[in-house]
Amino acid sequence: MAVGCTATKPNTDMVVLPLGGETRVTEGCMVYALPLTVFEFDIIAEKRVEIPGPYAQYSREMTGLENVIMEKRESWSLAEVRLNTLEELDPSQYYIIQGTSLMQTNMFALRKSGLILDINPEVYDHALHIDRQGGTDHAGPLFTDRGAYDYVSTATDTAYRLVKVDTAFIRVPYLVQRKQGMTLEQEAREAADRLFELREGRHMILTGETNIFPQDGAAIDEINRLESEYTALFAGKTWTEPKRFRIWVTPDLSMAGTRTAIFFFSEGGGVNTDPGSEATPVEMEIKPSGKTRELELVVRPVNSQKELVARDRLYYRVPDVAEITVMIGDEKLCSARKLVYQLGNRVALPSNFIIGK
Repeated sequence: MAVGCTATKPNTDMVVLPLGGETRVTEGCMVYALPLTVFEFDIIAEKRVEIPGPYAQYSREMTGLENVIMEKRESWSLAEVRLNTLEELDPSQYYIIQGTSLMQTNMFALRKSGLILDINPEVYDHALHIDRQGGTDHAGPLFTDRGAYDYVSTATDTAYRLVKVDTAFIRVPYLVQRKQGMTLEQEAREAADRLFELREGRHMILTGETNIFPQDGAAIDEINRLESEYTALFAGKTWTEPKRFRIWVTPDLSMAGTRTAIFFFSEGGGVNTDPGSEATPVEMEIKPSGKTRELELVVRPVNSQKELVARDRLYYRVPDVAEITVMIGDEKLCSARKLVYQLGNRVALPSNFIIGK
């Protein structure tokens, strides 16, 4: 900033005042604000869903499978936590510039350097965020093929009815068809038989023991798909759905050197901003580097009434470098080094001090 700096004749008609209190915006004033750093946490959590198969109770007896899913269960896990920073307007640091003559300031140079912000900064032009919920949420039937050829069997029986002939009764036979559904054990038995048939057929194709050999891998792929579906009838199904969350936190000096809870996470409930009985806090720790410690604004002694009323200083904010660590318990999820404006210091330049051209 010192390169190419020139000084001009002091302009006593130019006044810079903080907005608020008795200070009001009048016609012909210029308004600007100091920047504020906001942390944006991009969180990706995975929801794992386990659904038992309809024949889970017969898995060991009919297929030899062990450790299968026996009941429906949902669990969450943290997949990724990212930290981004955004610059916004600090609502407590608005300033107005008043002047009655030609003003020459370094406003545009400071804005280009990011040390001050307009009340309508360009950063908000691209502040569009789209959160898409990934994964597949199964709402229809999970097991469309239960593995049986026929789920209803028809049985034919012979029944008799009495018919009066003259003075006697005779029994006349007739056929009666009854439909009877299969029991769950019978369905499981047929599904297990088809599963073993698929495995045997694949083995015969791969070893060349069958008379018909496919010209490509389509038959093997279909056998593998059917085997996976029939195995799931006993072992159950599992799928994972990624969910995305965004949380914004505005840090301040009181958070420096301490651990601050950002959100809460539990295996049963996932990501939540409210603490629960089983939720574990995900905390943030900020360690400022203190590189702007020597930039504390020193107010010079007032020697005259003119200096007492003169307010010709242009205020801007110099950010400090901070190390941010996000942890859950003792496990580190992410870490970054970021510039944080509110951890730095406010500095003043003469309002008629020009940077560059």
